[in-house]
Amino acid sequence: MTTLRLITLGYFVSLMIAASLNYLPVAGIIDDQGYAFGIFALDVFDDLLHLASALWALAAALISHRASRIFLTYFGALYFADGLLGLATGSGFLDAGILIYGFYEYPSFLIKLAANVPHLALGGVALAAAYFGRK
Repeated sequence: MTTLRLITLGYFVSLMIAASLNYLPVAGIIDDQGYAFGIFALDVFDDLLHLASALWALAAALISHRASRIFLTYFGALYFADGLLGLATGSGFLDAGILIYGFYEYPSFLIKLAANVPHLALGGVALAAAYFGRK
């Protein structure tokens, strides 16, 4: 199994964890207002999006190096762009937040940054892996 396929398997694991956050019986993950880590308001749609992305990653990793590279390229572009839009407007497009909520004002820039870092990091690392993981 190539390094790129192993990275894609790592994305499968990471995205499955993200999809399961609302359902893990671990104190401190979901606060009394329903926010994961006090920042993310994850709903069933978000969970399904993370699950679909995880299954896409698993399929790509199991199929081939090329499929993994395609996954990392498209996933990376989508998630990174979603993070950039979230930084600019407070809402992303993957969950249709920009259409549903429009511009959203966070209490501080640090909270806005924290809310978007996961998509920026996952997307950026995926794009870098796809680019540098060429054969």
